[in-house]
Amino acid sequence: MKKEDEMQRQKYVERYLKILKESGVAPDSSPDFERTTADLLVECLEQEGVKYIFGIPGEENLDLMNAIEKSSIQFITTRHEQGAAFMADVYGRLTGKTGVCLSTLGPGATNLVTGVADANLDGAPVLAITGQVATDRMHLTAHQYLNLEKVFEPITKRTKQILRPDTVPEIVRIAFKYAESEKPGAVHIDLPDNIAKMPAQGEPMRRVAPQKGIASFQSIERAARRISSAKRPLILVGYSAVRNGASQALTEFATKLRIPVANTMMAKGIIPFDNPYSMWTVGIPQKDYVNQIFDEADTVIGVGYDIVEYFPRKWNLKNNHKIIHIGTQAADINKRYQPEVQVVGDITDSLYEILRRSERETEPDYALQIQAKIQADHEQYKDDDSFPMKPQRVLHDVRKVMGEDDILVSDVGAHKVWIARHYNCYKPNTCIISNGFASMGIAIPGAVAAKLVNPNRKVLAVTGDGGFMMNMQELETASRIGTNFVTLILNDSGYGLIKWKQMERFGKSCYTDFTNPDFVALAKVMGGKGYRVEKAEDLLPMLEDAFKQDTLALIDCRIDYDENVKLSAQLAELPKQQEEKNQEKGQQ
Repeated sequence: MKKEDEMQRQKYVERYLKILKESGVAPDSSPDFERTTADLLVECLEQEGVKYIFGIPGEENLDLMNAIEKSSIQFITTRHEQGAAFMADVYGRLTGKTGVCLSTLGPGATNLVTGVADANLDGAPVLAITGQVATDRMHLTAHQYLNLEKVFEPITKRTKQILRPDTVPEIVRIAFKYAESEKPGAVHIDLPDNIAKMPAQGEPMRRVAPQKGIASFQSIERAARRISSAKRPLILVGYSAVRNGASQALTEFATKLRIPVANTMMAKGIIPFDNPYSMWTVGIPQKDYVNQIFDEADTVIGVGYDIVEYFPRKWNLKNNHKIIHIGTQAADINKRYQPEVQVVGDITDSLYEILRRSERETEPDYALQIQAKIQADHEQYKDDDSFPMKPQRVLHDVRKVMGEDDILVSDVGAHKVWIARHYNCYKPNTCIISNGFASMGIAIPGAVAAKLVNPNRKVLAVTGDGGFMMNMQELETASRIGTNFVTLILNDSGYGLIKWKQMERFGKSCYTDFTNPDFVALAKVMGGKGYRVEKAEDLLPMLEDAFKQDTLALIDCRIDYDENVKLSAQLAELPKQQEEKNQEKGQQ
């Protein structure tokens, strides 16, 4: 060790002993001054079961990088910190375990913000670790210094800066507790450069899994009575039911009690789409067929429902529904979501207990008639050969290639609306959609994480050209670490969703068009294989061939987003048709 380094280390040792003395803590008789705070932090991450850390090294996290290199944790070096945060986000969502991302201070930390906010609003457990300037520089206008606790405070459940080495085990254990307890979300730990270097004593704390609660007998009884007496009940199921593994219980509950089910975008597959009581997905901006079922319902049963996924004003504008809330937490406060009964506890247990006490034999004919219309609307484009391709046909072909367990990761844009509406799922967590924060750029890094978690499943990233260009650099990351997935770019040379909104409001669009690089050539540069769809019948065989490759594959497909405005016009007619139908009933 160089003389100046030895002198610096001795200063840290002296400072450490002074901290212990001032706090009344006696050091060990022979403290291990070669073990740093960074080492202890990584040991705590290992104790928590962390397998991967996604991020970028920097000057202020050098000691942490050195500690990670000596550990059992695999560090995934990304090309942008936002990509790292999205990878941690989707990893947390698919596994239920905390995904970890890491950056240096300043711009590295602020680059994490979008992905961290996405995880927090979507309920994915994520830990963001940032480097920081030394504590003796924080009172100055230091190079790249930001108060990162304040930066991350509004987008996390908890943020904490490590100021003493001996506090690391408690800070880490608390962070994971917050990240993984309902509602899961993001947490943040900030590690100053000088603290990372200090000698550290202490041991990682024992990991304790969050305990599941049991709903009260009285609430279960009340819910069962209300459900049994309801004339037209409807289940609205959200992502908390997916997180808590309630798919089988919900499917049995709905099937045995003959209650129709509408799922949010994030809860796709919670009940198989081909179940007779599945009314598919609700939540696109327009009022769709499924909204007619809400209009007819007298009782809405929210199961794992979070208002951030689909705001109550969208389905309970008149505030005329009786509401039953079944979840792991009490209902959010909202004037249009005021439950008469709240069943708060483990969702699976609650559903089975209510099912045991409920009786229903009436078929929901009103809902089944609407479901038939949904099915007919879905099927009419499956053989459409027009080009550029219609999004409905694209998703029919995608569904033919993807197995029931395979994973589609959707980016955000116009295509997200079509995926929500036309990509049907058999199982939960097989269609990943960001719909709380709804962040563009999530698909490519999200697919990296999905393939790490499920290496034997097909993983398809579906993205618009706008979202693709926001984080396409992570294709290099994917190629380097061998996470081979397929990317399908729906190419319209513009920000299609914004153009859609402009056309609806003003009848014209502006500032939404751009040009693109040669995506096929780009795929080759990134170490993969590129395809370009020239006619509609190309897509299916190209998808099949792409999934046979032992490398990354990318498919560039021109998309006809004139269908966006056509869909708006079509759905605008539904309320008029329903009103005419009601008038006919009244005359009879």
